[in-house]
Formats: sequence, C-alpha cells, structure tokens
Amino acid sequence: MSVVPIIDLSGFAGDLAARQAVAKQIDAACRETGFLCITGHGVPAELIAQVRDRGLAFFDEEEAKKREIERRPPSFRGYIPLASEGLARSTGRADAAADLKEAFSMGPVNVPADAYHTAPEAAAHFAPNRWPTTPGYREAYEAYYRELSALADRLLSGFALALGLPENWFADKVDRHISNIRALHYPAQEVAAAPGQLRAGEHTDYGCLTILLTDTAPGGLEVLTKSGEWAAVPHVPGSFVVNIGDLMAQWSNDVYVSTLHRVVNPPAGTASRRLSIAFFHQPNYDALIECIPGCERPGEPPRYAPITSGDHRLMKVMRANQPAMA
Repeated sequence: MSVVPIIDLSGFAGDLAARQAVAKQIDAACRETGFLCITGHGVPAELIAQVRDRGLAFFDEEEAKKREIERRPPSFRGYIPLASEGLARSTGRADAAADLKEAFSMGPVNVPADAYHTAPEAAAHFAPNRWPTTPGYREAYEAYYRELSALADRLLSGFALALGLPENWFADKVDRHISNIRALHYPAQEVAAAPGQLRAGEHTDYGCLTILLTDTAPGGLEVLTKSGEWAAVPHVPGSFVVNIGDLMAQWSNDVYVSTLHRVVNPPAGTASRRLSIAFFHQPNYDALIECIPGCERPGEPPRYAPITSGDHRLMKVMRANQPAMA
C-alpha cells in the first residue's frame, strides 16, 4: 500500500460539505507524511502535454545553446547546468554530492512595474525570466504557471478549511506570490554515478507547497517514511504529486510535516531519462510567516521565530548552492 494517498479534488467545486470532505483528506495526508497525489485538479491535459514536450525539446539542445540563458545568481531564472547544485546541502550536509540533473527555472509572469514589485527587496523574486528560443516554450510555460497558481489557490483554501480558518485566510498572503517553476531533467546515466550521488539528494522543499508533474521512467521520487524507510511515490496518470515544504511546516508550527525525499538513480543498465516539472509555491516576499491561528501547542511557545517568506527562501537557496566541502 502506498504511503501517498490519492485525493480527488473535484469536490472543491461542490457545496461546503463537499469541500470540507476533501479538506479532511488533505489534512490527514499533510499531518501524516506531507505528501498526497491529486486527481480532479482541472489542469488541461493538452497543456500538460505541451509543457512536457517543450521541456524535452529544450533539454535536447546543445549545451552551449542552453547556456545562453544560464542562471545568474542571485536570480532564480534560466538554465541550471548538470551537477551544479546539491539539494542535500540545503539540509546542512555541506559535503553532499552534486545532483545528476539539469533544470530550467522561471518565476512570476506579467509582473507589474509598481513600487511593490520593483523595490530592492523584490529584485531576486521578480527578476525577468530568461526564455529559450525553443518554439512554443514561453507560451506553454506561462500558461502552465497561471494554471498552477490557480490550483495552488484551491489547495490553500482546502488547507484553511482543514485548519478551521476561513477559506480565504491565505488569499492576501499569496496574491503577489513569488512561486517558481522548475523543469527538471535527469539525463540517461551512461556512466555509473559517484558513490552517494543521486539524481536529487535527500532534501525537503523550501516553500509553502510543491505541485509536481512526474513520469513513468525508472529512477524516480522516494519519500522517507516515519519508520525510516524509503518508499517509492507511484506515478498515477493524469495526477500531480503535492507535498508540504519547510515554510508551511513552520507556518503551521509543525502540524503539517515537510518530509525528506529524493530522486534515485535508475537501476544499473537502465539508461532512461526522466523529466519532472515542479511548481514551488511561495507566498508574497513580505508575508510574515508566524504560527497560524489554532496551530499553537498547549503550554508551549511557537517553535519558530517569525520570518518573511522572501528571507526564508533566500536562506534555503544559498545553502543548496554552496560548493561541496570535503
């Protein structure tokens, strides 16, 4: 039996009782493992096929062509070359190996030129996207960003119901969100990985929640169970995998859990490639992340000091991109 429950979101289109029924299922998953698989999400299958197709087309281009839009820190935008970051380092493991993946990263679209979005503290979060020349790429990914933003809003309304809050409790904290999409390409491994090197080392996600599009290729996502064992997250056609990030765990005072996960290498002799597309939902950069009402523990102060969403993300990204230490 999978440790990741499958939850049909179509009830969110129903009356309050139907929405509460879905929220109850989400709540149980977020408290137990922080992972769930969602169906009935409403994202068009045609658009999902387009972002997959355009993503693979970009990663098939020559290295020099991809590097024309290489990421320029502190911006999160553009191409991230193979083995240039190690996600396990974000957990404090400074000696962790680099990940066997390359990526394309993009952020908010149609950003207004007002004071909020052009303030100095906004620069890293609203930097211009760097687009490949791959035909149809920008159009597909901008449309996908808007669809996943709306889906994240529906999920957060479910979180609010589950936590006994008004359904719109999160709305003014994510109405200018700084979410990222990452197309993650795990190339076929023609040579053996170095000892301890994975497609993506064990880590927790940084933000509020992640909405992940997976595929069926060998060498996929695993989650660490409460018993300390790694369990594969199954691929369910037409679904997304959703998981809680560190920011939501902190926001909820650890009522909701952010669980270690990793992407393993394919079995020896299986030279398969894999493409995953992750939407990392992150609240407004100035949203103050402090204990959500009702998540206090009797007789205990909140477990975390308040921090803004933007500062929390920058801290995590800096750790993941630091050079490995011997």
